[in-house]
Amino acid sequence: MPPRLQSLQRLSSFSLCLRPAAKPATPNFLPLVQTANISAKEAKRRQRLDPYRWQQAQQRKAANVKRQGELKVERDAKWGDPVHGIPTPFVESFDSAGQAKMSTPEKDVDGNPISEPYALPTSPHILNNLLTREELDGAIQHAYILSKPVRSAVRDLVDPEAERLAEKEHEEKHKRAVEAMNRIVSMDNANSKMRRHANIRRCVETFGRHNTDKTLKPKPASIDTNPHPMPERCGPDTGSSEVQIAILTVKIRKLAQELGQNRGYKDKHNKRNLRVLLHKRQRLLRYMERKERGSERWTHMLETLGLTPATWKKQISL
Repeated sequence: MPPRLQSLQRLSSFSLCLRPAAKPATPNFLPLVQTANISAKEAKRRQRLDPYRWQQAQQRKAANVKRQGELKVERDAKWGDPVHGIPTPFVESFDSAGQAKMSTPEKDVDGNPISEPYALPTSPHILNNLLTREELDGAIQHAYILSKPVRSAVRDLVDPEAERLAEKEHEEKHKRAVEAMNRIVSMDNANSKMRRHANIRRCVETFGRHNTDKTLKPKPASIDTNPHPMPERCGPDTGSSEVQIAILTVKIRKLAQELGQNRGYKDKHNKRNLRVLLHKRQRLLRYMERKERGSERWTHMLETLGLTPATWKKQISL
């Protein structure tokens, strides 16, 4: 054998020794998935074979895509915003502390109103400086009686004209004093701190169980062989979960409005405060969902405050 053939044969045997052994065939246990996407060539072929059937398939696909888009919009609307949820009249009345009777309509770039104004819930009995209308009326009536001129018992020594002028002057001074008091206690002249206190009082009145226990049905209790009656409340309820959630909603709305106006992109301190308030409300909502889900307290709170699943489910990101 020629030496060239011998060297080639030697190299081929050496390469066979270095070649790795073939792996045994393993069965493929992955499921067969039929994909809806087809190649452009296959699409043209089907369109050429049966144009009518191809057009029907395209119409069904377009209708399906349109319906999916509509469902996505509905789901996004129900999911809501993690900060504001869905705006409701009660939440919008926080801006005026329950004094404005109609909402402020949104306006476009040119200043034209986009939507029609609607009625807002009001609380005219809540006044500035932590007063109520009953307290103010009682104080005004008491001051009127104390400052009224006293008529003399000896009528022979009294000048009727002087008494009439004194009473007239008293009425005028009392009228001016009442007008000044109304301006002082008006919520239109209140600062943000007093507005927050007024909104907190409104939340306690709306969601406090000392009031809602009379109108809303609680969640049915578990079967108990020895039930104990609930004691009567001895004052306004300020510690229930729904009250605390409403108070946090007041603070969140005010802080979010301030961050969104002009200084939000640099105000890291209040961004953190907003995040802390959101997570506090999320924890309370999750707790109340476990305890009160299905009760009228739960539905009343969600409908009044406009809270959506985005405010307590999953992770809240700003």
